[in-house]
Amino acid sequence: MATTKLKGNLVNLSGTEVNVGDTPAIVSVVAKDLSTIEVGGKRDKSQIIVVVPSLDTAVCAAETRRFNVEAAKIEKAEVVVVSMDLPFAMGRFCTTEGIENLQVGSDFRNKDFAKAYGVLIADGPLAGVTGRAIFVLDKEGKVTYKEICPEITEEPNYEAALSAIKGSCGTGCGCRG
Repeated sequence: MATTKLKGNLVNLSGTEVNVGDTPAIVSVVAKDLSTIEVGGKRDKSQIIVVVPSLDTAVCAAETRRFNVEAAKIEKAEVVVVSMDLPFAMGRFCTTEGIENLQVGSDFRNKDFAKAYGVLIADGPLAGVTGRAIFVLDKEGKVTYKEICPEITEEPNYEAALSAIKGSCGTGCGCRG
């Protein structure tokens, strides 16, 4: 079982642990307009799956804003931010913050994504929401990068994640410009 920390206290993560080299399940999450977004699987683009506990926290909001800016620079990748927030709250956040270069998906219904990717917080005050993590999947749906943030209250290693997506696009860096 994977672990992380919340303000220095050990927190267990439950579900199927996904590691670099694995091909995780295709999972549906709920978009801000209540449509379905599929994450995982083969595509014509690489995927960055950004997992946050809630967009209603300063760290999650900052992370989503940063990936929104960075996503605009990446030609051959799509970015999906997954949280347990209700789709309506996610939509309001995107409107307020001008988030237009990525998709947001809620895992609130069955926690299928959190369970399939091993990021469901199993205990502690945030039990039942997702931990903070990043997964990069290549066009074949294989994980080429994984980061489970060691401390939920801290931002991820953006440079490592962005470097990984540039390497998994298949045709060089994949950056615009």
